[in-house]
Amino acid sequence: MKTVAEELRSTIEQAAPRLLLASAEQTTHRPQPGKWSALEILGHLIDSASHNHRRFVLAQLRDDLVFAGYEQDAWVRVQRYQEASWPELVNLWRTYNLHVARLIESVPEEIRERPRPRHNLHQIAWQPVPESQPATLGYFMADYLAHLQHHLAQIWKLLEGSRA
Repeated sequence: MKTVAEELRSTIEQAAPRLLLASAEQTTHRPQPGKWSALEILGHLIDSASHNHRRFVLAQLRDDLVFAGYEQDAWVRVQRYQEASWPELVNLWRTYNLHVARLIESVPEEIRERPRPRHNLHQIAWQPVPESQPATLGYFMADYLAHLQHHLAQIWKLLEGSRA
């Protein structure tokens, strides 16, 4: 069974070359008004990497898993991902996530799997943990990977749909 770090690394290395094949038309296409394009989804994934990188570091330095959320729509809008260079974003996303994978891999098991009664994963995790149940950093890291894979699937669907 692959670890979260190995699975993240594998996902990134398989996806990046395929992402780079997309055309500008495919990456800027919005499926509906108010919905994100592939560029904006990838930008969101970069923001997610940034926020979770910080969270994964902080979780090793304290006893809880309580972290600030962020306004994802505002972050995507303010950074104007729709106007960004697709190859630059793909390369940033790839490199940042390889760094996150290295960080995940370096976390000692006793820190990664220690139950944390105090957390806010009921608010910030992609797949929430009830506030009444302890959570682990390992769960939160796996949740990050699942969130990334979910959005990659959205990107694949968008890229395929924009060819039609």
